[in-house]
Amino acid sequence: MTEPIPVTRAVDHGTAKLMPDVDRDRAWLLTVDGAPQSYVDLEAPTHLEFEYARRLGHALDTLAEPGRSLDVLHLGGGALTLPRYVAATRPGSRQHVVEADRGLLDLVVEHLPLPEGADVTLHPADARAWLEAAPPRSADVVIADVFGGSRVPAHLTTIAYAQAAERVLRADGVYLANLADATPFAFLRSQLATLSVVFEELALIAEPAVLRGRRFGNAVLVAAHQPLDTAALARRTAADAFAARVEQGAVLREFIGTAEPVQDEDAVPSPEPPAGTFTIG
Repeated sequence: MTEPIPVTRAVDHGTAKLMPDVDRDRAWLLTVDGAPQSYVDLEAPTHLEFEYARRLGHALDTLAEPGRSLDVLHLGGGALTLPRYVAATRPGSRQHVVEADRGLLDLVVEHLPLPEGADVTLHPADARAWLEAAPPRSADVVIADVFGGSRVPAHLTTIAYAQAAERVLRADGVYLANLADATPFAFLRSQLATLSVVFEELALIAEPAVLRGRRFGNAVLVAAHQPLDTAALARRTAADAFAARVEQGAVLREFIGTAEPVQDEDAVPSPEPPAGTFTIG
């Protein structure tokens, strides 16, 4: 049997590399300019390797009864890890993936094809521009996992962007976002303040060490108009191999503090991770 070999290709926004996992057959790690972007196991699409992906998976699992199909919009494609997860756990779901890097999409589809029957439509486009032109009230879930290198682009951090995402969601829809920050959490606090302008319900999922300011790391934001089932979410995240806490309500309002919502004219990208935080090799 021929062993898989790494694939390296120049894409629109850097150099992408697909590296096989020697410990799992048909599993691959995608990096762009050395920064890990996605991990996919083609034989086990419900296997989520990265901590933040597992937390997004837990959130998706608690949004509706098990197996119910959903209309899901993914902002940021990577190796299409979460679209594969949704297709496996919620068969019949209609999914759209918006990824600014057409070359990256081409690479992933060529080497890591989607499972047969998965209703996933790919759109090479800017996330905010696509949102602003998308049909209103057309999605049950919007998942934002957009990074330019290791930073969230500035134009995806503002009130106007949050309003565009909210416009696409149905009344009982949920917005999920993967972000990264470290103490004093100026970026994370500003993003929570921004989402609070548009959504009544907020929750934050993060590892305790990150929330205590011990290291730079990912945090998953959850926003909605309707009350969230945070009890079920907290049980799942606490029981995970990479345990995390779910914060909401008064604790979250205290965390936000005096942070101000972000206007387009004031927007900046998320902070640069410390050297070596999200890089390989």
